[in-house]
Amino acid sequence: MSSLYWKEIRSFFGSLTAYLTIITFLLLTGLFLFVFPGGLNVLSMGYAGLDSLFIIAPWVFLFLIPAITMRMFSDEIRYGTIELLLTRPLTEWQLIFGKYLAAVTLVVLSLLPSLVYVITVYVLGDPPGNLDSGATIGSYLGLLMLGAVYAALGILASVLTENSIVSFLIGVFLCFFFFYVIDQLAALSVLGKSGLLLAHFSISEHYNSISRGVVDSRDVVYFVGMIAVALATTRLVLIVRRS
Repeated sequence: MSSLYWKEIRSFFGSLTAYLTIITFLLLTGLFLFVFPGGLNVLSMGYAGLDSLFIIAPWVFLFLIPAITMRMFSDEIRYGTIELLLTRPLTEWQLIFGKYLAAVTLVVLSLLPSLVYVITVYVLGDPPGNLDSGATIGSYLGLLMLGAVYAALGILASVLTENSIVSFLIGVFLCFFFFYVIDQLAALSVLGKSGLLLAHFSISEHYNSISRGVVDSRDVVYFVGMIAVALATTRLVLIVRRS
């Protein structure tokens, strides 16, 4: 599994994938935070906070993370190397976790440079340091968990098809569905109390909760559960392919 993990990492940084992911994330968030006028511009908000970053980042990740994961299994299936991997002394879980951890590593590396935004707002505050550190740490934790769920859904999308473009589109759809669509469906008045139950399955519901700076065990269980279900489904597809 370790060899597979480092193979994926080398593959990321041996091409433009990793660099484009990190640069695109920083460029898009930076433009909205400091350049584009509007309610998301930190300089025009009137207070020292990074709320805008954590509003924009899930939408940027919604496209970037499926782009990271779209080739992980689809290329293996397309070029026939999946059979070679499945005959190696690797369990399905080791094969999945090797690729999944590589994707999560790239998500973490994408987030690390954004700490420069924290330093910037920290320094620009009046007085300097006037920043809600609890909410900021909670938001970063929530964003990391959200990225981990997106990566699991992207891995699942990748194992379903040999076409990387189709894999990307499926991954975007799955992330969009669990982040936005479920939340909107839960808000429909016709559902009544059932909407409250449905809202618990929305990524944004738990992401917004943990972003307030309070780490609730229910939110952590939800994110871990979503990752487990997505990866278990991926394993099921691999077992079918092996058989």
